[in-house]
Amino acid sequence: MVLNARWQEIVGEQPARMSLAGLAAPDGGGGGGSDLKADVGPWHSAGNTAGELRTSTSNSVTDLDTANEGVTGATAGFDSSAALAEILGTWKTRLAAVRDECGRLEGALKAAGRDFGEREEDTRQKVATEGRQQSGQSGQKKEG
Repeated sequence: MVLNARWQEIVGEQPARMSLAGLAAPDGGGGGGSDLKADVGPWHSAGNTAGELRTSTSNSVTDLDTANEGVTGATAGFDSSAALAEILGTWKTRLAAVRDECGRLEGALKAAGRDFGEREEDTRQKVATEGRQQSGQSGQKKEG
């Protein structure tokens, strides 16, 4: 059973047609419009959002420290003082982990977008070059 028929049997619909750089396959396979759009923008935007979250989380750690200044001294002797110190430490650890992960993601997302954009442009150029070469070869065969 061919793949398309098997897919239709399992999923109940024809599989999506695929193309490279929006070009139909020379043998009639694939084809279709350039409905798959991808560019650097969303990756860069996600990286910016991660950077904003990193900054916000870093500010929250500072705010937490500021809000807790003097609490231990003012509550000395109370059982809640030790609990507050423990809670402060765990929240600082959690917020620092979130801050660090957002910083890592900022760079990774922006790098992924940059790399994707470079590869996409390389692919476009290679497809265009290959198309020109094949057109030139077809013209030479007809002349000869």
